[in-house]
Amino acid sequence: MQKQETFFLEKGSEANQEFDDDGRPRRTGTWMSASAHIITAVVGSGVLSLTWCLGQLGWMVGTVLLVVFAAISWFTCILLTNCYRNTTTRNYNYMQAVKANLGGLQYKFCGLAQYETLIGVSIGYTITSSISMAAIKRSSCFHKYGHDMGCHTSNNFYLLIFAAIEIILSQIPNFHKLSFLSIVASIMSFAYSTIGIGLSITKIAGGGHPKTSLGIPPKEDLSSMDKMSNIFCAIGDIAFAYSFCVILIEIQDTLKSSPPEKKVMKTATTIGISASTSFYMLCGLLGYAAFGNNAPGNYLTGFGFYDPFWLVDIGNLCVVIHLLGAYQVVVQPFFAFVEDWSHKKWPESGFVNKEYSIGDFRMNLLRLIWRSTYVILATLVAMIFPFFNAFLALIGSTTFWPLTVYFPIEMYISQAKIRRNSVTWIWLKALSLVCLLVSLLAAAGSIRGLIVSVQTFELFRSVS
Repeated sequence: MQKQETFFLEKGSEANQEFDDDGRPRRTGTWMSASAHIITAVVGSGVLSLTWCLGQLGWMVGTVLLVVFAAISWFTCILLTNCYRNTTTRNYNYMQAVKANLGGLQYKFCGLAQYETLIGVSIGYTITSSISMAAIKRSSCFHKYGHDMGCHTSNNFYLLIFAAIEIILSQIPNFHKLSFLSIVASIMSFAYSTIGIGLSITKIAGGGHPKTSLGIPPKEDLSSMDKMSNIFCAIGDIAFAYSFCVILIEIQDTLKSSPPEKKVMKTATTIGISASTSFYMLCGLLGYAAFGNNAPGNYLTGFGFYDPFWLVDIGNLCVVIHLLGAYQVVVQPFFAFVEDWSHKKWPESGFVNKEYSIGDFRMNLLRLIWRSTYVILATLVAMIFPFFNAFLALIGSTTFWPLTVYFPIEMYISQAKIRRNSVTWIWLKALSLVCLLVSLLAAAGSIRGLIVSVQTFELFRSVS
């Protein structure tokens, strides 16, 4: 009898080690894995457009905006880490945190903004990856036939390759299983950023001294409307580069309960944004010094660099590997939202709930069909709108204010019970208002850029 009791105690102890006190799988994340998730989400395709952004904004405005957006993102993310728990109750995702702190109407607005962001970013990553894959082929063509050859390559074939790989990766069941993928993706992001920095330094050392501007570049070849549109689009691109706040709560929910998640997440956020901003500054400023006011939209695929062709190819390959992982980091919360809703709607359905074991791999029919369909639809949209800078700017401009600024500030005001019209209340509201105005201007610029691009684009015949 005593042996039997000992056996059940041991089994109970094993169960306790597998699950948290709320019955969910025990969290094992640390500041290191959280930092990797953040860097994977932040140092994404946005870094590739920063040289072009500096080409529209000039040294002073471009540098100031990089620092200001980083500071705002860091500040509001620190506020958001406090919203993971309400007393002892955990909020498993961003939307739950908004619902617990601000109520149902704000919750619906948040859901619309958050999932628009996640869907838009996944499409942006699909576009960027296909452009980088096509650039590898173009690089070989330039090396073989010379730089004067057009070497135009359709992106559609590479869009399909990326989609096929993502269909497989999308079967990873949840965010908690992505740590290894995020670490690999983080290494890749640093690799291609470093390659870009190295190539920029080499180009600067080689002379040429392209024209740069302390203030806004004059751009005599553009109309005033086009020039203004590009400036607003550049602001949107910079906002997109700091758009990870949307998945911060989901990342925080991977952390072990001790030490407190809030404390660990603040450390990870500081590390992640500091590291990312350092690379952004190096890539943007050195790239601008190398290319000047005529910087390409994507400095690895725009062929500001031709040689050494193999190093450019490695850089683009690193972009593809990074975005394969980053795609999953940003889209898993949307997958989880649809699947959780389905489980509640049809709790008795075998199609929705039954898991099949294939060796160590577990498959669910809903997960297989729904996630594969999503990847296919996102790829179709990427085929229709393959416009790198304008698309990134639209995502950044329309989602930066609500998700990175508005909701974190409003939840902090609610949680901290900040008195209306107090000094703190006024300056927080002022910050939110200024960011809203900037976002609206950036959205206007990006929409105009998309309209102009669509007018000269043939459906399903994108070329890089």
